[in-house]
Amino acid sequence: MTAPAGATPLLRDIFGFDAFRPGQEEIVDAVTAGENVLAIMPTGGGKSLCFQLPALLREGVTVVISPLIALMRDQVRALQEAGVVAGALTSGNTQEETDAVWQSLEEGRLKLLYMAPERLASGAAMGMLRRIGVSLIAVDEAHCVSQWGHDFRPDYLRIGELRRALDVPLAAFTATADAETQDEIVQKLFDGEPPRAFLRGFDRPNIHLAFGAKDSPRRQILEFAAARKGQSGIVYCGTRAKTEALAGALKQDGHSACFYHGGMDAEDRRIVETRFAREDGLIVVATVAFGMGIDKPDIRWVAHADLPKSIESYYQEIGRAGRDGAPAETLTLFGADDIRLRRSQIDEGLAPPERRAADHGRLNALLGLAEALSCRRQQLLGYFGEESVPCGNCDLCDTPADVFDGTTAVRKALSAVLRTEEWFGSGHLIDILTGTETDRMRDRRHDQLTVFGCGKEYSKREWQAVFRQMMGHDLLRPDPDRHGALRFTEAARPVLKGEASISLRRDTIKKADRRPAVKMLVNEEDAPLLSALKAKRRALAEAQKVPAYVIFPDRTLIEMAEKRPASLDDMARIGGVGAKKLERYGATFLEVITGAVEEVHPVRRKLAMRGAGDVYDELLRVQTELKHGQDGTGKPLSCSASLLAKVAQLRADDESGLNRVLGEKYAERFGAAFVDVLRSAG
Repeated sequence: MTAPAGATPLLRDIFGFDAFRPGQEEIVDAVTAGENVLAIMPTGGGKSLCFQLPALLREGVTVVISPLIALMRDQVRALQEAGVVAGALTSGNTQEETDAVWQSLEEGRLKLLYMAPERLASGAAMGMLRRIGVSLIAVDEAHCVSQWGHDFRPDYLRIGELRRALDVPLAAFTATADAETQDEIVQKLFDGEPPRAFLRGFDRPNIHLAFGAKDSPRRQILEFAAARKGQSGIVYCGTRAKTEALAGALKQDGHSACFYHGGMDAEDRRIVETRFAREDGLIVVATVAFGMGIDKPDIRWVAHADLPKSIESYYQEIGRAGRDGAPAETLTLFGADDIRLRRSQIDEGLAPPERRAADHGRLNALLGLAEALSCRRQQLLGYFGEESVPCGNCDLCDTPADVFDGTTAVRKALSAVLRTEEWFGSGHLIDILTGTETDRMRDRRHDQLTVFGCGKEYSKREWQAVFRQMMGHDLLRPDPDRHGALRFTEAARPVLKGEASISLRRDTIKKADRRPAVKMLVNEEDAPLLSALKAKRRALAEAQKVPAYVIFPDRTLIEMAEKRPASLDDMARIGGVGAKKLERYGATFLEVITGAVEEVHPVRRKLAMRGAGDVYDELLRVQTELKHGQDGTGKPLSCSASLLAKVAQLRADDESGLNRVLGEKYAERFGAAFVDVLRSAG
């Protein structure tokens, strides 16, 4: 198929291109013809032209739903410079800009109207769109509609309603969408009716891919930037504080650098965005708040000072480099602390279990890329369903990895997982393998296991590198229902049985010894449970609109994670759990720890805090035995829960008090036995 007759002149006259890029022409044709379209194109592949050009060829107004004001303003400004009547209705408009948009709409001249999805919440906006003659809806960054994606925006869910209300075709565009995200885009935007889909390949062959194990990460970033001095670059960091510190270090090293994060004033963020768009050689050190919609073509490098949260995030973030097609470079640093952080962020989130499991899978895919043994591009494209030959443009093609047969080490690790019935994290498993005796080891009798001490050829840190690679190869996965305990995948079973071998990277294991220990609130085995307890606390705090510490402070959750109370009586002994909090939250947090709800009479729950719960239970047992009297033939008789509670709190030598509380009838049946219970407890 060829583009409509008017497309090629417009392509040249308006956009300044003599020919379409690969894949653009048939997408333009389908959108212009009024078909529903889903187009997945690599960053820098020319997505915007695929809806801007059809908008000029079709009658009426094309509404463009876009996630960022900065992106909309850049595209509107570029279109206006090219002579196209386009405008945006955003909170960042001046009054003059908004008036100009309305005037061009009333005069019937405006061709492209940009809006943020949040604006669709207004009934007035819906009414306006019905009046202005909309003929096409274009959705940029369509993955934002998906809860499986990495930039979920709930207001994108209104776009499907808008399409139905206006009864016009819709074209959705994104650079990153795996199969699950594609399915949800189809469901939410197209009501489950498959649009015409275009998958234009994910490869960006001009981008050099590289990963590195963390070893003084600030030094590593400074050395990477120094070798590219004068070039525009982005450094992504996991925290706001790190962006500011690293930007300062780059300035001291002679670079033009600034920081960007969501905690800055809006005006300060705009200044950074404007500087980056206009200045050559500026480095922006940022959180992921910076980037979506960046239209700067000559970003020469992107570095990650911390591991991204998923393989989709990684791909989109590195895709901001080299959009002009010229060579660009990337570096992604990673370490054990990154993996723990990303795991805890997933486990502490409020997403349902199936979403958390999918997020762990995405993180595993990124770890697999980080620990790859051969061409990274082959592995990256394989995740998105594409096959390729070795690229010759990644660090592992440049310098092949130092690989060795790790089957024996992996089988030892898998055996430790098997012998402990898949109930423990890597910390406890490494203690087993290295023969480290701890109180926990002795309590569980794991020092008696045949695998205890079988892995002394590696240090603890080297074993951590082995376990990290095993997770990267998807041999082990954390089980969210067991607070992150490592469980087998099907891929692990042939290795354990001796039916398959596995290769590991020796270089990352050797480097493991050089990384400093990370100070943790709890040991590695208890960390997943602490994350789950924090997630529950966060949900309760958000529901009540109070700070998290009002529910329980960190030290209380840490004690819960370490002691793992199995009952409300145990919970009552945790520091910070008073009577009111035990009554209000005890069962809720106990369910997180044990996975089951303890059904307890309210009276019994109150006794737990007073240390009389066990006495109450014993009184209840004795009462059951004497319900029909000593010989089992008497009339059934039993005390109420409140009466038993009063008895449970009596002193052992207070027989007169006991008789007074029970009354003559109950004292005759139960008195002597209850005295024995009280004396045993005393």
